[in-house]
Amino acid sequence: MKKLLLILAIFLAMGASCSLGDNKTENIVDQNINTGQNVKQEASSFLECIQLGNPVMESYPHQCRDEAGNLFVEDLGNELEKTNLIRLDNPRPNQIIISPLTIAGQARGYWFFEASFPVVLVDWDGLIIAQGIATAQDDWMTEDFVSFEVTLEFTKPEYKNNGALILQKDNPSGLPENDDALEIPIFFN
Repeated sequence: MKKLLLILAIFLAMGASCSLGDNKTENIVDQNINTGQNVKQEASSFLECIQLGNPVMESYPHQCRDEAGNLFVEDLGNELEKTNLIRLDNPRPNQIIISPLTIAGQARGYWFFEASFPVVLVDWDGLIIAQGIATAQDDWMTEDFVSFEVTLEFTKPEYKNNGALILQKDNPSGLPENDDALEIPIFFN
């Protein structure tokens, strides 16, 4: 009789602890009926890791570790590689954008030619959906950082909501060794 009461108490305690969990946990961990073991869902990307309710680490770039221990790092494009050449104030990597989009930041004077450089907005498949010319807001004949700005108007792609913003170093020589670009991921509203 004591054994039966003990087993019953264990089952009741297990049921109570399962019902006290929040929805995030219930979405991540499934109860396997046959074995009674918890099966952890694994994420396959940074965004999926967040969607599964896992915490985001306060780092740059942000990081997320799923319940299975996998680590995912936020995609910033090549922003960290280019910070000594060009800096973007708006939009930031992974920002949700709408049209018209005002792009602003600072670039070294040699990123410009005749006070401008090309900017391209592409969809998830690399199809150009908008392009424009960023113009220097100050004297660009320097090696220091110079503010720039451009506004792009575009139509939101019908398929998928992600794309990229590409700020190309102006290269009047046409020589491939003088090519450079800042490319950041963005999302369409």
